[in-house]
Amino acid sequence: MKTKLYNYLNKPYAVILIMLIAPLFGFIDRNFTFFFGLGVIFLILKGSKYNWARFGIGQKITSKTILKSLLLATIIFIVFTFLIDPLLIKWLGEYDLSSIDDIRGNLLGYIILMFVVWIFAAFGEEILFRGYYMKALAELLGNNKTAWISSAFIVSLYFGISHAYQGVIGVVSVFLWSFVISLIFSKNKNNLLLLVLIHGIYDTIGITLIYLNKDHIITEWVQQLL
Repeated sequence: MKTKLYNYLNKPYAVILIMLIAPLFGFIDRNFTFFFGLGVIFLILKGSKYNWARFGIGQKITSKTILKSLLLATIIFIVFTFLIDPLLIKWLGEYDLSSIDDIRGNLLGYIILMFVVWIFAAFGEEILFRGYYMKALAELLGNNKTAWISSAFIVSLYFGISHAYQGVIGVVSVFLWSFVISLIFSKNKNNLLLLVLIHGIYDTIGITLIYLNKDHIITEWVQQLL
Protein backbone atom coordinates (compact mmCIF):
# COMPACT_ATOMS: atom_id res chain seq x y z
CA MET A 1 0.00 0.00 0.00
CA LYS A 2 2.79 2.42 0.97
CA THR A 3 4.73 1.62 -2.20
CA LYS A 4 1.65 2.15 -4.37
CA LEU A 5 0.95 5.52 -2.71
CA TYR A 6 4.56 6.62 -3.17
CA ASN A 7 4.53 5.56 -6.83
CA TYR A 8 1.28 7.45 -7.37
CA LEU A 9 2.56 10.63 -5.74
CA ASN A 10 5.59 10.47 -8.03
CA LYS A 11 3.47 10.45 -11.17
CA PRO A 12 4.14 13.62 -13.22
CA TYR A 13 0.50 14.74 -13.04
CA ALA A 14 0.08 14.07 -9.30
CA VAL A 15 1.17 17.59 -8.38
CA ILE A 16 -1.81 19.04 -10.27
CA LEU A 17 -4.25 16.84 -8.37
CA ILE A 18 -2.60 17.76 -5.06
CA MET A 19 -2.83 21.47 -5.88
CA LEU A 20 -6.53 21.07 -6.74
CA ILE A 21 -7.37 19.00 -3.67
CA ALA A 22 -5.39 21.05 -1.10
CA PRO A 23 -7.62 24.20 -1.21
CA LEU A 24 -10.67 22.08 -0.33
CA PHE A 25 -9.23 21.68 3.16
CA GLY A 26 -9.48 25.45 3.47
CA PHE A 27 -13.21 25.11 4.04
CA ILE A 28 -12.29 23.56 7.40
CA ASP A 29 -9.36 25.85 8.20
CA ARG A 30 -6.98 27.69 5.86
CA ASN A 31 -3.99 26.16 7.64
CA PHE A 32 -5.18 22.66 6.71
CA THR A 33 -4.47 23.46 3.04
CA PHE A 34 -0.84 24.09 3.94
CA PHE A 35 -0.43 21.07 6.22
CA PHE A 36 -2.05 18.75 3.67
CA GLY A 37 0.67 19.74 1.19
CA LEU A 38 3.37 19.23 3.78
CA GLY A 39 1.90 15.80 4.53
CA VAL A 40 2.27 14.84 0.88
CA ILE A 41 5.89 16.03 0.92
CA PHE A 42 6.56 13.90 4.00
CA LEU A 43 5.15 10.81 2.28
CA ILE A 44 7.32 11.42 -0.79
CA LEU A 45 10.39 12.02 1.35
CA LYS A 46 9.77 8.88 3.38
CA GLY A 47 9.24 6.79 0.26
CA SER A 48 12.45 8.14 -1.30
CA LYS A 49 14.45 7.45 1.87
CA TYR A 50 14.57 11.20 2.53
CA ASN A 51 16.02 12.36 -0.75
CA TRP A 52 15.86 16.11 -0.05
CA ALA A 53 17.31 16.89 -3.48
CA ARG A 54 13.90 15.87 -4.85
CA PHE A 55 12.66 19.20 -3.48
CA GLY A 56 15.63 21.33 -4.46
CA ILE A 57 17.65 20.94 -1.27
CA GLY A 58 20.82 19.74 -2.92
CA GLN A 59 23.28 22.22 -1.44
CA LYS A 60 24.28 23.00 2.12
CA ILE A 61 24.13 26.49 3.59
CA THR A 62 27.45 28.25 3.02
CA SER A 63 28.72 31.73 3.88
CA LYS A 64 28.20 32.66 0.23
CA THR A 65 24.56 31.54 0.41
CA ILE A 66 24.00 33.54 3.60
CA LEU A 67 25.52 36.72 2.15
CA LYS A 68 23.57 36.27 -1.10
CA SER A 69 20.31 35.79 0.81
CA LEU A 70 20.94 38.91 2.94
CA LEU A 71 21.63 40.99 -0.17
CA LEU A 72 18.63 39.70 -2.14
CA ALA A 73 16.22 39.91 0.82
CA THR A 74 17.31 43.50 1.49
CA ILE A 75 16.93 44.55 -2.14
CA ILE A 76 13.51 42.92 -2.45
CA PHE A 77 12.36 44.47 0.83
CA ILE A 78 13.45 47.94 -0.25
CA VAL A 79 11.78 47.63 -3.67
CA PHE A 80 8.48 46.43 -2.19
CA THR A 81 8.51 48.81 0.79
CA PHE A 82 9.46 51.97 -1.10
CA LEU A 83 7.87 51.34 -4.49
CA ILE A 84 5.43 48.46 -4.94
CA ASP A 85 3.50 48.41 -1.64
CA PRO A 86 2.86 52.18 -1.47
CA LEU A 87 1.37 52.07 -4.98
CA LEU A 88 -0.71 49.02 -4.18
CA ILE A 89 -1.99 50.60 -0.97
CA LYS A 90 -2.90 53.73 -2.92
CA TRP A 91 -4.88 51.69 -5.45
CA LEU A 92 -6.20 48.79 -3.38
CA GLY A 93 -6.27 49.99 0.23
CA GLU A 94 -4.52 48.78 3.38
CA TYR A 95 -3.41 45.23 4.23
CA ASP A 96 -5.55 43.25 6.64
CA LEU A 97 -2.95 42.38 9.28
CA SER A 98 -5.46 41.47 11.98
CA SER A 99 -4.03 37.93 12.21
CA ILE A 100 -0.73 39.26 13.59
CA ASP A 101 -1.75 42.65 14.97
CA ASP A 102 -1.51 41.40 18.55
CA ILE A 103 2.33 41.25 18.38
CA ARG A 104 2.61 45.06 18.42
CA GLY A 105 4.67 45.79 21.53
CA ASN A 106 4.21 42.16 22.65
CA LEU A 107 7.71 40.68 23.04
CA LEU A 108 6.56 37.15 23.85
CA GLY A 109 4.14 37.15 20.92
CA TYR A 110 6.90 38.48 18.67
CA ILE A 111 9.36 35.75 19.72
CA ILE A 112 6.75 33.00 19.23
CA LEU A 113 5.82 34.38 15.81
CA MET A 114 9.49 34.41 14.82
CA PHE A 115 9.70 30.67 15.46
CA VAL A 116 6.50 30.12 13.46
CA VAL A 117 7.77 32.30 10.59
CA TRP A 118 11.10 30.54 10.22
CA ILE A 119 9.75 27.00 10.58
CA PHE A 120 6.43 27.18 8.74
CA ALA A 121 6.63 30.27 6.51
CA ALA A 122 10.30 30.35 5.49
CA PHE A 123 11.03 26.62 5.41
CA GLY A 124 7.54 25.14 5.16
CA GLU A 125 6.18 27.43 2.44
CA GLU A 126 9.35 27.31 0.38
CA ILE A 127 9.61 23.54 0.34
CA LEU A 128 5.90 23.27 -0.49
CA PHE A 129 5.40 26.04 -3.05
CA ARG A 130 8.84 26.17 -4.65
CA GLY A 131 10.44 22.85 -3.78
CA TYR A 132 7.38 20.76 -4.58
CA TYR A 133 4.69 22.62 -6.53
CA MET A 134 6.91 24.77 -8.72
CA LYS A 135 9.63 22.20 -9.32
CA ALA A 136 7.15 19.41 -10.12
CA LEU A 137 5.08 21.64 -12.42
CA ALA A 138 8.20 22.79 -14.29
CA GLU A 139 9.25 19.18 -14.81
CA LEU A 140 5.74 18.29 -15.97
CA LEU A 141 5.73 21.18 -18.47
CA GLY A 142 9.02 20.15 -20.04
CA ASN A 143 11.73 21.24 -17.61
CA ASN A 144 12.98 24.03 -19.89
CA LYS A 145 13.23 27.80 -19.41
CA THR A 146 9.66 28.44 -20.58
CA ALA A 147 8.37 25.65 -18.32
CA TRP A 148 10.07 27.15 -15.27
CA ILE A 149 8.76 30.66 -15.95
CA SER A 150 5.25 29.31 -16.54
CA SER A 151 5.48 27.28 -13.35
CA ALA A 152 6.72 30.35 -11.47
CA PHE A 153 3.67 32.33 -12.64
CA ILE A 154 1.15 29.58 -11.81
CA VAL A 155 2.56 28.84 -8.36
CA SER A 156 2.89 32.56 -7.54
CA LEU A 157 -0.76 33.11 -8.41
CA TYR A 158 -1.67 30.08 -6.32
CA PHE A 159 0.47 31.38 -3.45
CA GLY A 160 -1.04 34.87 -3.72
CA ILE A 161 -4.60 33.56 -3.56
CA SER A 162 -3.67 31.58 -0.44
CA HIS A 163 -3.10 34.97 1.24
CA ALA A 164 -6.61 36.25 0.50
CA TYR A 165 -7.13 36.72 4.26
CA GLN A 166 -4.93 39.84 3.92
CA GLY A 167 -7.36 41.35 1.44
CA VAL A 168 -7.07 42.01 -2.30
CA ILE A 169 -3.81 43.89 -1.78
CA GLY A 170 -2.40 40.85 0.00
CA VAL A 171 -3.18 38.62 -2.97
CA VAL A 172 -1.59 41.00 -5.48
CA SER A 173 1.48 41.89 -3.40
CA VAL A 174 2.20 38.29 -2.39
CA PHE A 175 1.76 37.19 -6.01
CA LEU A 176 4.36 39.73 -7.17
CA TRP A 177 6.72 38.90 -4.30
CA SER A 178 6.33 35.18 -4.92
CA PHE A 179 7.03 35.61 -8.65
CA VAL A 180 10.31 37.36 -7.87
CA ILE A 181 11.28 34.61 -5.43
CA SER A 182 10.25 31.93 -7.91
CA LEU A 183 12.43 33.45 -10.63
CA ILE A 184 15.37 33.34 -8.21
CA PHE A 185 14.63 29.66 -7.59
CA SER A 186 14.56 28.98 -11.34
CA LYS A 187 18.19 30.13 -11.38
CA ASN A 188 19.09 28.19 -8.21
CA LYS A 189 17.15 24.95 -8.69
CA ASN A 190 19.31 22.91 -6.31
CA ASN A 191 19.60 25.55 -3.62
CA LEU A 192 16.17 25.90 -2.04
CA LEU A 193 17.82 26.86 1.25
CA LEU A 194 18.76 30.16 -0.39
CA LEU A 195 15.03 30.82 -0.81
CA VAL A 196 14.33 29.76 2.77
CA LEU A 197 16.84 32.33 4.04
CA ILE A 198 15.52 35.11 1.77
CA HIS A 199 11.95 34.38 2.87
CA GLY A 200 12.89 34.24 6.56
CA ILE A 201 14.97 37.42 6.49
CA TYR A 202 12.30 39.32 4.54
CA ASP A 203 9.54 38.30 6.95
CA THR A 204 11.75 38.99 9.97
CA ILE A 205 12.27 42.59 8.87
CA GLY A 206 8.56 43.11 8.21
CA ILE A 207 7.38 41.51 11.44
CA THR A 208 9.98 43.39 13.48
CA LEU A 209 8.63 46.66 12.08
CA ILE A 210 5.11 45.58 13.07
CA TYR A 211 6.30 44.65 16.58
CA LEU A 212 7.90 48.11 16.89
CA ASN A 213 4.72 49.64 15.41
CA LYS A 214 6.82 51.27 12.69
CA ASP A 215 5.36 49.50 9.66
CA HIS A 216 3.10 52.39 8.61
CA ILE A 217 5.69 55.15 9.01
CA ILE A 218 7.75 54.23 5.92
CA THR A 219 4.69 53.56 3.76
CA GLU A 220 3.01 56.84 4.74
CA TRP A 221 6.22 58.76 4.10
CA VAL A 222 6.64 57.24 0.63
CA GLN A 223 2.98 57.84 -0.23
CA GLN A 224 3.43 61.53 0.52
CA LEU A 225 6.15 61.61 -2.11
CA LEU A 226 4.02 59.88 -4.77
